[in-house]
Amino acid sequence: MSESGHSQPGMYCPGRRRRRRRGERDVGPPGQNLSGPSRDREYQPRERRDGSEEPPGPLIQKTPIILAKPPAERAKTTQNVAPSGAPVLEKPIMLMKARDDGAKAGTPPEAAAQPPGASKIEREGQRPTQPVYQIQNRGMGSSATSSAVDPLVGQAKLIPPEKMKHSIKLVDEQMNWCDNAMEYLRDQTDMLVVGVIGLQGSGKSTIMSLLSANTPEEDPRAYVFRAQTQEVKERGGNQSTGVDFFITQERVIFLDTQPILSPSILDHLINNDRKLPPEYDLPHTYVEMQSLQIAAFLFTVCHVVIVVQDWFADINIYRFLQTAEMLKPSTPSASHDSSGSSGKEDGAEYYPHIVFLQNKARRDDFCPKNMKDMHMMVDKLMTHSHLKYKGTLSMLDCNIFPGLRSDYFENEVNMFLLPVQETEEDSLNKAGPGAYPLFSLLPGYRGHPTFSSMVSKLRGQILAMPRCQLSHTILTEKNWFHYAARIWDGVKKSSALSEYSRLLS
Repeated sequence: MSESGHSQPGMYCPGRRRRRRRGERDVGPPGQNLSGPSRDREYQPRERRDGSEEPPGPLIQKTPIILAKPPAERAKTTQNVAPSGAPVLEKPIMLMKARDDGAKAGTPPEAAAQPPGASKIEREGQRPTQPVYQIQNRGMGSSATSSAVDPLVGQAKLIPPEKMKHSIKLVDEQMNWCDNAMEYLRDQTDMLVVGVIGLQGSGKSTIMSLLSANTPEEDPRAYVFRAQTQEVKERGGNQSTGVDFFITQERVIFLDTQPILSPSILDHLINNDRKLPPEYDLPHTYVEMQSLQIAAFLFTVCHVVIVVQDWFADINIYRFLQTAEMLKPSTPSASHDSSGSSGKEDGAEYYPHIVFLQNKARRDDFCPKNMKDMHMMVDKLMTHSHLKYKGTLSMLDCNIFPGLRSDYFENEVNMFLLPVQETEEDSLNKAGPGAYPLFSLLPGYRGHPTFSSMVSKLRGQILAMPRCQLSHTILTEKNWFHYAARIWDGVKKSSALSEYSRLLS
């Protein structure tokens, strides 16, 4: 009995007997001594594995996080703010514990394994409570921030824009850019830019005033664009210099310009001994280059460019338009605006809509046969041009000639005729010589609608022009102003214009 090891119960102490009972559950070879120190070493890994499941230390470290915020709000904070790395809480230690929980919940380990740098940023940028909540709102959806809009800011957006009473300078007489127009512009994209070019005395400023803010019945001295006075007409001078700016309440920008190829500007340069820029040798070259710079600028920043003529037709104007088109700065056009006026591919270049306005038209000019010949002639002259001179304006759509078909003009271009502006007294006195007193009280035959009616129809056609995208991005009014400033600076420094000026000299 003593050889089996079971006949000596007195050799074991009570503590070892209890451990033996626990070990009897395991299956082992008979006669093995389970009370030795080898049993204790065998079960040490099991004791460490059991003890690691419920340690008291980590629970105490997480206690401040639970007390900092309710569980639901803490989960929302870790979801919206922790991935971006923006500090949200005031205490750095509590912030780091919150980021560790966010990393366990599903954030990448790289975002949660930077405690020293993040705590340093938090200590450097500690701020009061309200800016912290502003950062949280910035990361949340738009529905959460829409309800927190300041009512004063909302009312300021509803205030109508300031109304302009007269035009201001966009480019001054020395061809320098002016920033006065910035205060009248807004951050909205629904706008139309209309420019005008023409010879001296053709009526550019008067037409732009009638299209923008004035009526034919008003005093010409009250027009937003100053027209030539009688004194200026008598000495053969020009009224407009540089580029004038005016914007209406309907967010339509009008750009009035000085006359192209103006003899009065050339006479002023010669008689007043004005110093020319060093890159120009002759005064007439400087005047022509000024005109080309203005035309190239309008071809780049305007949706519509009105070419005003007071007689039909000056071949030099069409040559000038083609030269300005050739020297126009290269600009990207909209992706959806790829069709040109003549049906040719114009690549990435932007070209505006051109309207030929025949001002001070006579009665014979309104004859359908003469108008048909005028359209055919302009179409032949502009055949190789990429300017959009066809398909966006028609006098046949204005009910001016009700007896003509819509396809009467085979080669219809964007042309509009305006008669001579007459006062009421002038129209009553056109009964003709030798008329009876009864018929002398009746107005004479005009052969066209009244001047006021024609201006109203022209305004409707201009405002209905397509508003193509000027650049590769959609521009607001303020963005357009900065874009136009860059274009003007690029036009003045254009290598193509400089080379053309050298060839003229």
